[in-house]
Amino acid sequence: MQAKKGIRYGYWMPVFGGWLRNVEDEQMEASWQYTSKLARRSEEIGFDLSLIAELNMNDIKGIDAPSLDAWSTSAALAAVTKTLELMVAVRPTFHLPALFAKQAANIDHISGGRLALNVVSSWWEQEARMYGVDFERHDDRYGRTSEWLDVVNGAWSQKSFDHAGKYYQTQNTVLEPKPVRSPRPPIYAGGESEAAKNLIAQKCDAYVMHGDSPEHVAAKIADMSARREKFGLERMQFGVAGYAFTRDSETEVAKEIERITDVKQNAKGYANYQQWLQGTQLEQKMSIQEYSVSNRGLRSGLVGTPSASAGSDRQVRGGGRRSAAAAIQPATGGNGEIQRQRHPLGA
Repeated sequence: MQAKKGIRYGYWMPVFGGWLRNVEDEQMEASWQYTSKLARRSEEIGFDLSLIAELNMNDIKGIDAPSLDAWSTSAALAAVTKTLELMVAVRPTFHLPALFAKQAANIDHISGGRLALNVVSSWWEQEARMYGVDFERHDDRYGRTSEWLDVVNGAWSQKSFDHAGKYYQTQNTVLEPKPVRSPRPPIYAGGESEAAKNLIAQKCDAYVMHGDSPEHVAAKIADMSARREKFGLERMQFGVAGYAFTRDSETEVAKEIERITDVKQNAKGYANYQQWLQGTQLEQKMSIQEYSVSNRGLRSGLVGTPSASAGSDRQVRGGGRRSAAAAIQPATGGNGEIQRQRHPLGA
């Protein structure tokens, strides 16, 4: 798969039924039927990639709500799509690295070289306990992630691979066939702690950020670029999240923001959000408005009238980055058909 130059546009696959914590039914059901239809339609209208989140429980709509398994869904999507990059989240605490490397390489072949990883250090203690997985403190998780990446990369790149570390041991690991993309499928990761940023700068290919203003995004890019240069590595790619919609008037825009940020509608995900805050280290405080839309999507300023949001898009394109993946929520019509958004992103 040849990488597209310039800015790319993607979206979160709604494996939890959407990404608005206060809206119980976004008309995007967590089902294979809907997900496969969305993926194929998104290719037709020009989306470049989709991020497929990995959680065994639904942290957006509440733990009793349906959620799809990331990796079996991704394998199926690899077989029914043609151009969409599948950026699949993976949490090292839930996957032994050598076995994972084998499975991921196979999915990369099914897709024809369209697999990418979004490496996430686990944050949800309740989920780990429910699924019988050890839960480690913040910086300990990044120590495991670092070693996990070494094993995955070694198995993908070497004819025979040995590893003896604190967390993992392998002997004469042989993995064939290797992934399609060389030197490996792209590895994306995000994080705002010092431990996270140093690990990502040293061992990943792209840095993905929560939604934020163009000024904050530019500063983060400069910081990560300096860290990357310190390690003597080539420039990274960068991605930023954004929740996007347009309305014909500012009054309608304000009404929609009020609808999606009304916590009284559905508080099932609020306890999960509190656990996330406790298990992560953020650079800025979070507001109720930012809680309401996952990944701080409203901070990017990609909502408004068509003319106003076009200006926001031009700012997102700035910052000196070679490429970025701005995540946009695909619009759906009343009949469930995936529609081309009126938002001018990608125009």
